[in-house]
Amino acid sequence: MRFARLTPADLAGQAAPDLIGAVLLELVRLAGDSIPKGRQLDRDSAARLVAAAADGSLARSVKIAWPGPDDVHEDAAAAQLALAVGGAGVEIRQPRQSRLDLAAAWDGVLHLRTQPLRRLNAIDPLEVFTLFHGQAVAQGQVVCSVKVAPHVMPAAALLEGLRIAKAEGPIVEVRPYRPMDVGAIAVQAITADALARFEAGARRKVEALGGSFVGAIVVSDDDPERAEAGARDGLEKLVRERGLPLVLVGGVSAGDPTSPFYAALERLSGTVLRRGVPAHPGSMIWLARLDRTQILGLPQCGMFSLATAADLVLPRLLTGEMLTAESLADLAHGGMLGKWMRLRMPAYARDLAAVEEW
Repeated sequence: MRFARLTPADLAGQAAPDLIGAVLLELVRLAGDSIPKGRQLDRDSAARLVAAAADGSLARSVKIAWPGPDDVHEDAAAAQLALAVGGAGVEIRQPRQSRLDLAAAWDGVLHLRTQPLRRLNAIDPLEVFTLFHGQAVAQGQVVCSVKVAPHVMPAAALLEGLRIAKAEGPIVEVRPYRPMDVGAIAVQAITADALARFEAGARRKVEALGGSFVGAIVVSDDDPERAEAGARDGLEKLVRERGLPLVLVGGVSAGDPTSPFYAALERLSGTVLRRGVPAHPGSMIWLARLDRTQILGLPQCGMFSLATAADLVLPRLLTGEMLTAESLADLAHGGMLGKWMRLRMPAYARDLAAVEEW
């Protein structure tokens, strides 16, 4: 790339065709007009610039760069990069000031491949910045922006970014919610009013994410043997008879290994995948699997009416993602879920009560 600061006298002596393809490095004000910075001069704008210099209406020097054969303009670089990083569920918006935004094509959960994203952003001067991995997003919401800082950049840097994005991508995608049926089990002594609140809280969340809540089975925990038998029957009914892909459980703590529910799950050859998650409030939630059914549990039924870490896990489950202990580990980044972090949760959680104030 060649660049120069040209005075009005320099420009007045230039042939306009020699400026075609050059890039302005700052805004140029003309009489009653202007040419924005970053503009690659075409025949008309080059002629206007030379004419303004010749008639004296150009008052100051102009900074210009001439791209070489191994350079690429910022607009072309951002457009190629946006196409490379975007996967299913994102749409590229019209450019704004040489920045391209990627928006969610549908309601769902934002998924990022953060390690390739980091490596891509380590390349000078590429910029790809996003919302949080695992964040619930709405259709039309901007989830990622792509740009480069200089108006002209080396093509080699762009090619390396494109290589990372294509080899390890898609880096950015939005997974849609699936219209799945969801059941629940309440494992504790519970009044009719408490059961109604539990079902209402669970239903509100599930249906806000495109699912259908089919009701709850109550298992009294007054007697351990009866509780285990009731939990086993409930699991067999919801998982093996009805084939529900997701079951919510209230009243079973991640920190209580004596819970009859865990004994019932083990007897059915189920597996607890994670006891507690690295986020708060709601760090005592847990995740299990029985056959192909995922099971999300909270220590108290009433917590389904509150905003907790479960509201980061539930949206992912309702996209059909098969979660593991490893995939839940990324909750730690941004896992201090005070009210200022409700933006990571679905819209329904924005006005729910908190477990505690921070």
